[in-house]
Amino acid sequence: MVDGTRIREGQTELIVPAQHSSGGPGKIYDDVFFNEQMAFNRDVSIMLLRALGRDMKVADCMAATGSRSVRIANEVPGTEVVANDINPAAIPYMEENIALNGLTNCRPSRKNLQVLLAEETFDYVDLDPFGSPIPFLHAAIQGCRRGAILAVTATDTAPLAGAHRTKCERRYCSTPMRGYMCHESGLRILMGAVARELAKFDMGMEPVLSFYADHYFRTYVRVRKGAGAADSTLAQLIHVALDPNTLQRSVSTVRDGEHIYGPMWGGKLFDREIVSKMDPTGMADEKRCRKMLDIWSEELDEVPFMYDVSEFSSHLKVPSPRYDTLLELLNKEGRSTRTHISPTGFKSVLSVDDIKRIFVQASETR
Repeated sequence: MVDGTRIREGQTELIVPAQHSSGGPGKIYDDVFFNEQMAFNRDVSIMLLRALGRDMKVADCMAATGSRSVRIANEVPGTEVVANDINPAAIPYMEENIALNGLTNCRPSRKNLQVLLAEETFDYVDLDPFGSPIPFLHAAIQGCRRGAILAVTATDTAPLAGAHRTKCERRYCSTPMRGYMCHESGLRILMGAVARELAKFDMGMEPVLSFYADHYFRTYVRVRKGAGAADSTLAQLIHVALDPNTLQRSVSTVRDGEHIYGPMWGGKLFDREIVSKMDPTGMADEKRCRKMLDIWSEELDEVPFMYDVSEFSSHLKVPSPRYDTLLELLNKEGRSTRTHISPTGFKSVLSVDDIKRIFVQASETR
């Protein structure tokens, strides 16, 4: 028996360390890490795997207590799960949680993930490290079968969002952005790094679901093999130019210079068909899951540039309009949507000049 506390997350009973994180990037209080706030992250995994609707061999590469592994095995039909962690202190938690839920389709593993993913291949590989995933991407790709889903979390938000520029350039070979676009660009920089790593092995990717939440970035991509898939994927990498004097965003043909950022992923974030099949019923944070699914289902992801109400208010020196009023007026002239990146953010097919004009109009009617 491990010395921990019993909780219920989704439809699964779990034993976790009595002292554990409940928010932010979290701290390792005991020998084994568990962050209660990441329940939403695990919820998304469950919803997505259910939506795929097929039998899958799953690798949870850094499983810790086995919370994600056990939830997948217990809540997603047709899964065979390997809960892996190199930390020997994690194994008793995994074994306890597997037994607690009476699972026969989940087995613990204590291997270096490079070894596990060299010995076996999987239909779903989940990489959720404490910090940057970059040191582990090569191995994660090696463990992917043809058509596999690769899920990657990055909790080194500060470098990806531009607070530590040199660290982002060193880890991700990309120049990050500061300001209102920092989290969308951080997500796209992570995706760009995954795309480039795949291309080294003549592989490409199709985004299934990518998002920013809380203190982390998360991307799910379907792996496609072949030089053609790699070339097609690399063709979707972009550099972004941002003019702080006009708020104009544009894809840049120049790779270096002031206010030039990237490379980053310039393609879509979501597979609409899969998102439409994701069901939040019974999730640990069902209310939040429903809200995010609603936003993801409508968000303009083919437009890689988001805007923010506060950004335009400050730039135009006018009061911020009501958010719903602004979106309503924008949509009269061109499709505009909410974005999951920020509760005051939005995306639009309209030009910046048109957005400015409509913003002033919305401000006057607040």
